[in-house]
Amino acid sequence: MLESLRPLLTKILNPIARNLNINPNIITVISPFVAVIAAYGFANHLLILGCVAILLSGLLDVVDGAVARYHNRASKFGAFLDSTMDRFADGIIYIGIIFGGYCDWFIGILAIHSAITVSYVRARAESQGIDCSVGIAERAVRMIILMIGALVGYFTQPINFTYIIIILVILSYITVGQRIYHVWKALK
Repeated sequence: MLESLRPLLTKILNPIARNLNINPNIITVISPFVAVIAAYGFANHLLILGCVAILLSGLLDVVDGAVARYHNRASKFGAFLDSTMDRFADGIIYIGIIFGGYCDWFIGILAIHSAITVSYVRARAESQGIDCSVGIAERAVRMIILMIGALVGYFTQPINFTYIIIILVILSYITVGQRIYHVWKALK
């Protein structure tokens, strides 16, 4: 869904990548630690801290790939590590949201499950040689929705953040369905 922004992001990120001549895997591994800050923010009702930490974690998530591509250090292990760290970050963030009481445990577990399943379906499809970056709620979109939800909850009432999390779970499962359908069509 955000794939159309790639040329603009590349234009913005290339100057940053040029100045960061480090192993991109180092940047990748830092991202879940920033997600811990987001979880801490949500667990302690510091919605703005949670929002800013998600933004920073997401920035690191795009910068690592930009550095890898710019310095010709992209690797299969780097892609694997990036995906793995993204799952850690997703889980950590949702655990903070659950602990903060912004959703009950069942909705929180569904949020974690749906986020992991969206990624799992793509990984399985790609293991079959099928590009599967389809769906309305890819990871970047989910993180943007979480940030918007945190801001809405901060500026209105926290219950509104809960409603947005529920919507996010629904969108994530719709994405799973879209990806399954996409793979089914490709393998038919």
